[in-house]
Amino acid sequence: MAANRASARILHSLRTQSRPIGKTSPRWPQPNSSTTRLPPRRPISSTPRRPKQAADDPGFTSIVDNPPELVRAGRKHGPGLIILAIIPITAFLLGTWQVKRLEWKTDLIAKCEDRIVRQPLPLPPRVDPSAIAEFDFRRVYVTGRFRHDQEMLVGSRMRDGEQGYIVVTPLEREGDDGAKVLVNRGWISKANAEQSKRPAGLPQGEVRVEGMLRQPWKKNMFTPVNRPDKREFYFPDVQQMAALTGSQAVWIEQTMEPDYFQFLDYHARGVPIGRPAEVNLRNNHAQYIFTW
Repeated sequence: MAANRASARILHSLRTQSRPIGKTSPRWPQPNSSTTRLPPRRPISSTPRRPKQAADDPGFTSIVDNPPELVRAGRKHGPGLIILAIIPITAFLLGTWQVKRLEWKTDLIAKCEDRIVRQPLPLPPRVDPSAIAEFDFRRVYVTGRFRHDQEMLVGSRMRDGEQGYIVVTPLEREGDDGAKVLVNRGWISKANAEQSKRPAGLPQGEVRVEGMLRQPWKKNMFTPVNRPDKREFYFPDVQQMAALTGSQAVWIEQTMEPDYFQFLDYHARGVPIGRPAEVNLRNNHAQYIFTW
């Protein structure tokens, strides 16, 4: 009986002191939920925030929602549209004008080439300056004596990259002092500008000059004004030169066709080099037609 009681007591003490298997007692005390509140958790997302747009505004109105606007038929156009309309009209008028200029220049060159192939005529003692335009590029010849004391240099003029002058000398006819004419003898280098350096270019006695009746070139806006009192001429003013030398207002361009060695000889001795007998009028009107 005593043994049974002792066994019962041992079993009772083991039951009261045993712990459930798999459960452990916490090491730290648990917080009281009634006194401590944790912040709410935010959802984790990798999508970037969308920037605020105008459509997010409740008062936003799109132009698509606006009512259509009718264009008035009588509304005036701006200056830009008028300028665009004028450009093709102006180009057409300029092109038409260049066509007429091309026809005129072609006929003029044909007439001048016809005159230049004819035999030279003797120059009359008296020439009407107003009629020279009708005989432009007409070949003539005249005899007389050069008045080297009244020589005039026009320039400077370039030839093959070298500076020089155009020699203009009055030609005095025998027995008629008032029948002098102006002769463009040709080009000399700047080194031979002084007459003392070119005695070979100052022929004495009676000479025969063959050349063309011409209307000399005109000055442009960049050409300086002539100074006849100092015998400084930058372009040939026939009226001015004729009044200075007592000559007729007649301009003759002496012609020659020197070969290469003769050209070198004339250049070294200071003999004026005349121009060849050919028509050298510019005719760029066909290019201008395609441009416009």
